[in-house]
Amino acid sequence: MDLTDKEHVERCRDGHPEDFGLLVERYQKPLFAFLASRVGNFPQAEEAAQESFVRAFLSLKKLRKPEAFYSWLLGIAGRVAKEQFRSELRRRQDPEVAETMMIIAADHNEDCPLEEVIAALPESHRQVILLRYYEGLSCQEVATRLDMPLGTVTKTLSRAYVLLRQELKAREGADRTINKTEQL
Repeated sequence: MDLTDKEHVERCRDGHPEDFGLLVERYQKPLFAFLASRVGNFPQAEEAAQESFVRAFLSLKKLRKPEAFYSWLLGIAGRVAKEQFRSELRRRQDPEVAETMMIIAADHNEDCPLEEVIAALPESHRQVILLRYYEGLSCQEVATRLDMPLGTVTKTLSRAYVLLRQELKAREGADRTINKTEQL
């Protein structure tokens, strides 16, 4: 006898997590198809499907209508796809800053290493930069870790970029002045 979604969800909540595996088997293909049509990239769709199932499992106690498991799962998957899209968009917008940071960090002969410039940032800015680029967390993960709204994280990152650029340009200008003086 095949159990309904509601019955599987209730069994999971009652200490039978293996029932969630049966829900995964039931909805893996349709969820992947849904995400592939939205994402347009099979590896990303697979990753989003896995993330969706993990989030669903971890939030199963919050599901108010167990009989609506599949539509609830699709809602989670839609949010995951949106997050992936935003993350990809940020990666495309951030390469200049990330590239600058990596070049400076790789250049150990530099008089003003990136770490020194980052250390001079205000604590809130420094914390966000370190989590985002040194720990490799997404903005959403940074927001969760710091228990702050996502918008605050992105705004703080933006302000930190401005401060980093200003400080790097100021130090670069000072280095040029010193080099010209030394040449005289």
